[in-house]
Amino acid sequence: MQNPLKQITPKDIKRSLLMALWFMFLTFPIMVIKVNTITDTVEWRWINMFIVGAATFIFSHVWKVLIDRKEGRMAAAEEPEKKAEKVTLRERLEEKPAIVKTGSLVILGLAVLFPIMTGMYQTSIMITALLYVVLALGLNIIVGLGGLLVLGYIVFYGVGAYTYAILNYHFGLNFWLALPLGGIFAMALGILIAIPVLRLRGDYLAIVTLAFGEIFRIVMENWNALSFGPSGIANIPRPTIFGLDFNLKQSTNLTYYIILVFVVLTIFIVRRLEDSRLGRAWVAMREDEIAGESMGIDMGKTKLAAFALSTFWAGVAGVIFAGKTTFINPASFTMWESILVLCMVVLGGMGSIPGVITGALIITLLPEYLRAFSEYRMLIFGAILVIMMVFKPEGMIPAIRQKYEFKLNTGKNRKGVK
Repeated sequence: MQNPLKQITPKDIKRSLLMALWFMFLTFPIMVIKVNTITDTVEWRWINMFIVGAATFIFSHVWKVLIDRKEGRMAAAEEPEKKAEKVTLRERLEEKPAIVKTGSLVILGLAVLFPIMTGMYQTSIMITALLYVVLALGLNIIVGLGGLLVLGYIVFYGVGAYTYAILNYHFGLNFWLALPLGGIFAMALGILIAIPVLRLRGDYLAIVTLAFGEIFRIVMENWNALSFGPSGIANIPRPTIFGLDFNLKQSTNLTYYIILVFVVLTIFIVRRLEDSRLGRAWVAMREDEIAGESMGIDMGKTKLAAFALSTFWAGVAGVIFAGKTTFINPASFTMWESILVLCMVVLGGMGSIPGVITGALIITLLPEYLRAFSEYRMLIFGAILVIMMVFKPEGMIPAIRQKYEFKLNTGKNRKGVK
């Protein structure tokens, strides 16, 4: 293998120096100047400027080496003999289902023991992460399998949350009765939205769904008699069992196990849908809608099914979210939440269940555990996303395209071969 240091030329060093100076200039007001509003003084942190310059200089060389290696791998992949020899780790695991099942059971066991091994704060963080896992898996049905770009997905999450909050406040319904109703109402709204936009695709579909999301938020902000407007609805009961009075820790653990059950259930159902007739119709719609129609697939019913099943899980997650936080208002269901869930699907790997779960956990947990770098955590988070999109555009764990191979038996006893 060629030494990466030998690939660096004087021209690259000059370019890196200019880049470092440019970044030092851009970050000067943020990294160097710090105003103390209490003492009305300005603190000059010159060491930060030199750290930015040195880090940019080093990173630019690392970036060039990585780009060169990526181009080399792409060139090698185009060669048939090398392409045939390339086998990914996931493909090897698919050939050994026993290892996959054992690993899944170990992960599930650790997930069940998580509240016992950690405190209430960590459990609360994991509940939020698992809520986003359910949302991302639901959106993966529309975006990853169906290939429909939806930017207003968080509206169905909000419908589920407001279903529980409103029905509990006005009619006294408990969590367990509101749980299926939240999913049903979100699914009904998803079908109503899907009907007028069946002929739209691409950017047009994204804009229309984004508009519906803004309509929902504005309605909830102004319908004071129903949703109490921007003030929101407070004192939403936490989930309980058999009417027992749980303390905060017990209620948090119960909420964790509820969302964990729904994560496992969602994974199971989505996995079964992938291999079903409907799932293959979604993949055909994603690959080529016109070709799918020519093969006899009813694209209207296929899109409606994608919206219905996807939005149901968002509504269920919204009910659990309302029970966890005990307070909701329209500010919790903005456009940026929809974009965040979409980033989870794209970053993890569109159409890939392990990828979507990984992307949701990383995007949710990484900013939380980077609080030690509170001033720079969003900068680090953004840099990680950029690096992933450059070097792994297909996602962290891309979906494996299923292939069917028919092998002829070349022996004397060739049963079933004519």
